[in-house]
Amino acid sequence: MLSILLVDDDQEFTNVACHIIEFLGHTVSVAENLAQANEWLVHNNFDHILLDFMLPDGSGIHLMDRVQQLFPVPKVTFITGHPSVKSVIADLCGPKVDYLLKPIQREDLERVLNPVKAKKKKLSNQAKLHFGCLLGESAPMQALYTMIERVAASNANVMLMGESGVGKELVASAIHTASQASGPFVAINCGGLSKELISSELFGHEKGAFTGAVAQKVGVFERAHSGTLFLDEVTEMPIDMQPHLLRVLETKNVVRVGGTKEIAVNCRVVSATNRSMQSIAEQHILREDIYFRLAVFPLEIPPLRERSTDIPLLANAFLARLNEENDTNYSFTAAQLERLANFDWPGNVRELRHTVHRAYIMSDPTKTSVELPASFASPFSTTKPKNSGLTAGKTIEEVEKELIYLTLKNVDGNKTLAAEMLGISAKTLYNRLNAYGGLGEFS
Repeated sequence: MLSILLVDDDQEFTNVACHIIEFLGHTVSVAENLAQANEWLVHNNFDHILLDFMLPDGSGIHLMDRVQQLFPVPKVTFITGHPSVKSVIADLCGPKVDYLLKPIQREDLERVLNPVKAKKKKLSNQAKLHFGCLLGESAPMQALYTMIERVAASNANVMLMGESGVGKELVASAIHTASQASGPFVAINCGGLSKELISSELFGHEKGAFTGAVAQKVGVFERAHSGTLFLDEVTEMPIDMQPHLLRVLETKNVVRVGGTKEIAVNCRVVSATNRSMQSIAEQHILREDIYFRLAVFPLEIPPLRERSTDIPLLANAFLARLNEENDTNYSFTAAQLERLANFDWPGNVRELRHTVHRAYIMSDPTKTSVELPASFASPFSTTKPKNSGLTAGKTIEEVEKELIYLTLKNVDGNKTLAAEMLGISAKTLYNRLNAYGGLGEFS
């Protein structure tokens, strides 16, 4: 139980705050101004002072000199209705002084008065992380978790397949965690390496092996010994490098560039690609023998549109992380979560995270509600909205009409934005809508 001094001249607020503080199990005394606060401090010791920034006889900051002379020094939390005051408080009193922004909820008071309890409660309310990194409770994700557990019990190499943004590196990390390997998880992006450097990165090199090799370098195969090596974008590896990789997979030995000694390596290789099996085979992107070495256990990761019930869970988790990092308290409405769940997310989880971050930045700092953008459409999007209804056999006029209405629906009726997305003028859009018999729901 803490002894609290509440310094605020708003009687309606202090009545409510006192009730909450006592409900949380603490005792509370009230001062309406600086003079009364100083009187309380003469004869009483307090564990925590809740201090209004603007009082009838001066700023609450004026009380800080007196507070710093007390022993023990109580914790101070400023109360303000002005978000901009946060930086002023930090400059004058230091970063360790907390602050609360009116209107204040019970959870806000619990956070500053019972931080340990509040943190435990927050953790208990968070969505479950599978294997410490994967989030989702949909049927496709449950099936994925089962496959991860089964392959983790073996030492088989795994090839992860799925669209960009589905979280292939997280799945690779989950396999590593589930396998309880004693060695590290080492990741490398094969698509980000030049042809000249890929051998050195994979297998290492000896000092003086080539111009610029001023010291010995250990490759990723050696670094991942007794652990997991994640080869992202493995299908972007130059075809003439693949025999060297095949030899390592077959012999479990590497020879550093410029060296002659064979070095034993023992790691599970998890590779990843956003290409389909069919395109890999038809376009001869990977040699057949290396494919079967890498894809002993091929594993398909579902796109976000196939597990749309996980979207509210993911969106809330991304927002919670931003709130935690920035000490804010934004939240989504049920309607916003439904809107997020009804979008196809061609960029998958990565695109959803980006959208939540953008919405967070756009949101009014004086409120707790998030402001979603008018459109989720990405310039890289190649998929149509759900239930498009565009089928062969329709006239150009019918297709054009459906496309216009689908675009308007996707941007919540914003005709200026819809016209920009369609590549026409706003006047042309209005003319088309009038020709269809009126603006309807978009008027």
